[in-house]
Amino acid sequence: MDGIINLYKPRGYTSHDATSRIKRFCGTRRVGHAGTLDPMAQGVLPVLVGRATAAQDYIMSRTKSYRAGMRFGITTDTGDITGKVLSVNETALDPETVMQAAEKFVGKISQVPPMYSAIKIDGKKLYELAREGVTVERRAREVEIFSIELVKAENATDFLIDISCSKGTYIRTLCEDIGKTLGCGGALYSLERTSSGVFCAGNCVTMEELEKAYEDGGHDAVEKFLIPAEDIFRDLKKVTLSPFYTKLCKNGCEIYLEKAHLLPEEFPEGTLVRIYGSDGNFMALGKSGMFREGAAIKAVVRFCD
Repeated sequence: MDGIINLYKPRGYTSHDATSRIKRFCGTRRVGHAGTLDPMAQGVLPVLVGRATAAQDYIMSRTKSYRAGMRFGITTDTGDITGKVLSVNETALDPETVMQAAEKFVGKISQVPPMYSAIKIDGKKLYELAREGVTVERRAREVEIFSIELVKAENATDFLIDISCSKGTYIRTLCEDIGKTLGCGGALYSLERTSSGVFCAGNCVTMEELEKAYEDGGHDAVEKFLIPAEDIFRDLKKVTLSPFYTKLCKNGCEIYLEKAHLLPEEFPEGTLVRIYGSDGNFMALGKSGMFREGAAIKAVVRFCD
């Protein structure tokens, strides 16, 4: 089995829990995911099966969208309401005040990853250290918030907010930082990832649907939910190779544009392309560049053996 399952991860599951179950449904151990979701979070979790695991970095680098339930007037040790309450401040906020504070974070910002995250330091995940009561220094990193929009004011402290952001953005940290700007603190009470690159909540499959398919028809019934890896590269130029260059590409060689009768001006340095073999099958994601004999394309992510 090879492909991507656009899973709607339910609350209460870790991303690891989700992939473990899909390993059983698909009958393979070669399963990964593109972007961890906390157990309290739900929503889009692309699960990669077989050769599609090679697309992990590409999918994770795409823009993500979230619908966050932000509660102001409270802080916790985890940045969400599942954690230990550290402070409570009586507050009553109007939507305009909240959005004025939130909009200050649109653009490139610096974030310090939370202790309750899956980042590893010296081989150990931060949340494992946090559970042991250990706090370590974390280096701030740049992320980008593309947009922040108010969906609904639930009451004077709870607000549903839509966020579009770059990879590596921690929505819990964003909520805490908005709370600091408001002077009252903040913590998430809900979180839904609504999209991850081309994968959207509207066309997800649920864990219940996968389980029913597996129980009714085994691995073959689950296979119909797999999206071919090449589908996520449809916006890239397509290059089909002759039998000779197909073999060279599989052996890790550069494909020199002029020798392969490709026009160099159509492939500026750094261009990503879809590479198809002489049999018409998608085989790799390639990138153009300058090599020892001139302009060429070389496979950077392979989807075939």
